[in-house]
Amino acid sequence: MINRIERRLTLTAGALCLGGIVLFVCLAAYALLAFDVPGTRSDAALFDAYVWRVARFTLLQASLSTGLSILFAIPVARALARQAGFPGRVWIIRLMALPLGLPALVAALGLIGIWGRQGVLNTAFAALGLDQPVSIYGLSGILLAHVFFNMPLAARLMLGGLERIPGEYWLVGANLGMRPLSIFRFIEWPVIRGLLPGIAGLIFMLCATSFTLVLILGGGPAASTIEVAIYQALRFDFDPPRAIALSLLQIAVTSALLVAIRFLTPTADEGHGGGRRVRRFDGRGRLGRVADGLAIALAVLFVALPLGSVVSAGLRADLLRLAGEPLVRRALVTSIVIALVSGLLCVVATAVMIRARQAVLASRHPSALHRGFASGLSAGSSLVLLVPPVVLGAGWFLLLRPFGDITVFAPLLVILINMLMALPFVYRVLEPAMATHAARTARLAASLGLGGWHRLRFIDWPGLKKPLLMGLSFACALSLGDLGAVALFGSQDMVTLPWLLYSRMASYRSTDAAGLALVLGLVCLVLTIAGTPSAGNDDRRRHDAAA
Repeated sequence: MINRIERRLTLTAGALCLGGIVLFVCLAAYALLAFDVPGTRSDAALFDAYVWRVARFTLLQASLSTGLSILFAIPVARALARQAGFPGRVWIIRLMALPLGLPALVAALGLIGIWGRQGVLNTAFAALGLDQPVSIYGLSGILLAHVFFNMPLAARLMLGGLERIPGEYWLVGANLGMRPLSIFRFIEWPVIRGLLPGIAGLIFMLCATSFTLVLILGGGPAASTIEVAIYQALRFDFDPPRAIALSLLQIAVTSALLVAIRFLTPTADEGHGGGRRVRRFDGRGRLGRVADGLAIALAVLFVALPLGSVVSAGLRADLLRLAGEPLVRRALVTSIVIALVSGLLCVVATAVMIRARQAVLASRHPSALHRGFASGLSAGSSLVLLVPPVVLGAGWFLLLRPFGDITVFAPLLVILINMLMALPFVYRVLEPAMATHAARTARLAASLGLGGWHRLRFIDWPGLKKPLLMGLSFACALSLGDLGAVALFGSQDMVTLPWLLYSRMASYRSTDAAGLALVLGLVCLVLTIAGTPSAGNDDRRRHDAAA
């Protein structure tokens, strides 16, 4: 309920944001399609054996990572759902959220500290006379890293679904004397089965577009994904036709995945009840408690050990010497500035697009053009899922080469790519909050005659401060830990903390890398926790688990 002038300004701002995003992505795609190298053919590169080998490996590792993550997540989610009184259960659920806010570089170092050649496990096995039975590099390392990130995510999403099962179901199951296998088959599995397509699609997308983990743990050309191959083709080989072919293939793969996720995800039927308090009667026997406790303990160890390795190795580094290095200070300042600017741009652009969409749909009889514009605003936030950051960087790398040194444009490009990378996640944080806020305050603001700056100051900001800060902290954390965009445009003139950390790892300065990883992980963790509201009751905890 806004006046005509304010509505026109809102729609104009939303159109400018959407147009800017589409233009930025389309120019990168145009550069890939239009780039031509005399004497070469990009269509020949598209059918090159190397390109298809990389594509097969990308799909293979994504499929295996998705299957393993879901396979291990099911017993963990069931154990947490059954053992509501497990000691420290709330903190265990919060621990499962930490990998999501952890930079991939930091997680890779933690995994190497546990599973690497000189890691804790191989050292213990060597003491038993076994010669390095665990390898962190190659396909096994990539799968291990992806399960580390995605198993907790899958477990949290499944746990949210299991906790929404009506209390009447458990009462009926207890009255019928159902055994654990029957409870899983008739009560739990239908809920999990309804959630699986969406969870599997999300994890498969994350693994198929993985860059940093594969770059660090791949171990060579035999274990390269499409995004890593694009980076290598431009940064090291300077083979634009191959980079173009790989980029087009990546767009085709992500497009197919997005279509599959959209049409294959059913609506989860979690049953209907009368609001009875959920009280589970299974898992109370000694065998059930031991089995559930073992599943939870193994999951906690799997997630916590790499985090502990990062902290332990970082504390052994000479942090004071690192803090005194001008290059480290400059990298930290550069990273923070880029993170803050990209985070602010992301939150502002997202809020403007959501507000414009609300203004369009607020009309009683929106035209087909207006409905299309509203759909475009919603889809524009997910455009980066169709064209991943490395592909965007490759397009702009080719587009700006004729203008001279591309490092001049590096800071702006990194900021814009990082902003687009965080846009889908921030949109999902702000959209429901802004919709609820508008439903609650629209009539009040109209009755008081508040609009523009006064409405923003007295109504919108107090009501939306928490979700806005949450979105800002999440966008800043994603930008701060990103290596994808900086990997293409980083140089001596623009060094970020992730790029410096990767450089120290590549030059085998592992102690310095451990110290930088600790600093980077702590900063990102503080940003993530600062924007996450505390769970004040059981319902809020369940909401956090489902998110």
